[in-house]
Amino acid sequence: MYDLIGDIHGYASALQNLLRTMGYAQRNGTWQHQERQVIFLGDFVDRGPEQLEVVRIARRMVEAGHARVVMGNHEFNAVAWATPHAEHPHEHLRPHSAKNRHQHQAFLEQVGEGSPAHREIIDWFKTLPLFLELDGLRVIHACWHPRHLATLERYTDAHNRVLPDAWPTLCCEGHEAYEALETLLKGLELALPDGIEYADKDGHIRRHVRARWWSDGLTYRDLAMASRTVLASLPHAPVPSDLLPGYDASKPLFVGHYWLTGEPAPLSRYIACLDYSIAARCAKTGKGLGKLCAYRWQGEHELTTEHFVWVEE
Repeated sequence: MYDLIGDIHGYASALQNLLRTMGYAQRNGTWQHQERQVIFLGDFVDRGPEQLEVVRIARRMVEAGHARVVMGNHEFNAVAWATPHAEHPHEHLRPHSAKNRHQHQAFLEQVGEGSPAHREIIDWFKTLPLFLELDGLRVIHACWHPRHLATLERYTDAHNRVLPDAWPTLCCEGHEAYEALETLLKGLELALPDGIEYADKDGHIRRHVRARWWSDGLTYRDLAMASRTVLASLPHAPVPSDLLPGYDASKPLFVGHYWLTGEPAPLSRYIACLDYSIAARCAKTGKGLGKLCAYRWQGEHELTTEHFVWVEE
């Protein structure tokens, strides 16, 4: 059986506490359980103070057979940041803009940009699958979208790993593979109806909104993941049904990514998000506000609140 762990973002101490809480112990240089295996949902790096230790713990568990893993958007971005653009000298697949550097700076400082340790971690990130389709359950970082999964079959191997020559295509904005990858790892974005726009927290004008793709809601306001102020500006117009992936519920699905708060619980009978914002901090005190969350799957088809477990800093 599996213990699925959400986004860690460099908080190794919380990860170790969570593993202990679930009965894992360090033996032969790695965390392990006599009867269970971890599945990591990605986003090991960026933000937190112990990013290299998080990667070390997860990698050793995976390589020793005590864990599985899927890629998060932060691992994808880390690879793209470190990969030169073959067609544009002095550029990289992820632009080294001030915004992108700010998001990635904590990792670069901890690992030493361009160091042997940096290159080794990037090489490992390249081996992480985009999703897992296992007996009884599915795992992906942000959104299970059948059409986009089909698109990416041409750019991944039999183990759902990005092919070595596919990285430039997946980083090419405007390409269908780029849209597919963005949706699987960053969530579904809906284009708003003509004339509808809003300003985000940084004052940027947005004409797309991240959607609760797992929800039964039918309108833009129902499905939008946004502040109350933004929601009030969105229409109750129906979202075209062909824009939503739906979910067949043939297996339970586990995702991370969404920075949820409150008491962990399933999103639906068959879908659970395990990202409960371990990296969230109080602006005034710096105190942690979130949880590192896991789900202890026992083979059930319908998910239950009782199987969530978490630790706080």
